[in-house]
Amino acid sequence: MPKKVDHEKQRKRLADAALRIIHNSGLEQATVRNIAKESGLSVGSMRHYFSTQAELFAFCMNLFLARIEQRVEGFQPEGNLLQDMKRLLLQLIPLDEERIMESEVWFSFNAKVLIYPELSKLNNRMQEEVYKVSMFVITTLVEQKAAKPELDIDLEAEKLYALIDGLAMHQLMQPGRLSDERLEQMLEQHLLILCDLK
Repeated sequence: MPKKVDHEKQRKRLADAALRIIHNSGLEQATVRNIAKESGLSVGSMRHYFSTQAELFAFCMNLFLARIEQRVEGFQPEGNLLQDMKRLLLQLIPLDEERIMESEVWFSFNAKVLIYPELSKLNNRMQEEVYKVSMFVITTLVEQKAAKPELDIDLEAEKLYALIDGLAMHQLMQPGRLSDERLEQMLEQHLLILCDLK
C-alpha cells in the first residue's frame, strides 16, 4: 500500500528550509538545489510542491503573515490601556530571535518584489497588517476616551505606522543601537502624546 503523504506538511518543511537558508546565507542561496538538500527531499520532490521559486517565496511570505496575524489575534490585554497598546505594538518590532529572523527574511523578500511582480500583493498585505494594528491602537484610544479630543484619527494612524516601520528597520539595520527599554520608552512617550490625561 503506498505511503500517504501530507502535502501541506511537506510544503511547510520546504518553506522552513528556505527560511533557514535565507536567514543564514542570504536570499541568493535559496536555490531549488540548496533548499532540497536542506529539507532532505529530492529536487524532483521540491518541484512537485513549488513549480517556481516565486511560488516558494510566496508560500514563505504567507507563513510570515500567518505568524504575525496569530501574534496579534492572540494578544491578551492585561488591563492598563496604554501598557496594553504598547505591548501590542511591540509585537511588530524585531526584539526576539524569531521576529528578528522574520524581519531579515521579509526585507530580503522585498527586493524580490521588483523581480517577481506576483509577490507585490503579499508585500502589500504585510504592510496593510502593520497599518491595521496602528489604526486599531488609535481607534481604541479614542473609543476608550483616552485620546485628545481633537485627534485626527487617520493622520495619527499613519504617523504611528511610520514610527513602527521605522523602528523595525532601525532594529534590523543597527541591532543593539537602541535597547529594548529605549524602544519601549519611545513607544510609550508617543502614546502619551496622543492621550488626554487630565
